[in-house]
Amino acid sequence: MDEGIPTGDELVALLAALASPHRLRVVAALAGGRNYVSQLARDLGISRALLQVHLKKLEASGLVTSAIEVSEDGKAMNYYEVVPFAVHLTPALVEQSSATLTV
Repeated sequence: MDEGIPTGDELVALLAALASPHRLRVVAALAGGRNYVSQLARDLGISRALLQVHLKKLEASGLVTSAIEVSEDGKAMNYYEVVPFAVHLTPALVEQSSATLTV
């Protein structure tokens, strides 16, 4: 999502991504710093498979990014981190953004 006024589609994706308690917890956990999938799943008390579903949704909406790194023992580890974002949700923002909806 670019700085400034999000498009209608960006706003829908953002709100949909944050409309899940699991995804809010993931963003909250990553607000403390980047983490790899296995550790994040343990910290949140959910399966890696369920976590991956939520991370993919957050990544598609532009709220998190990922990078694969190789650990010292040769394991590929997928790290995620939050992309800084701020949205001041107002009726005016909704009105402006809705004018660009394509969905």
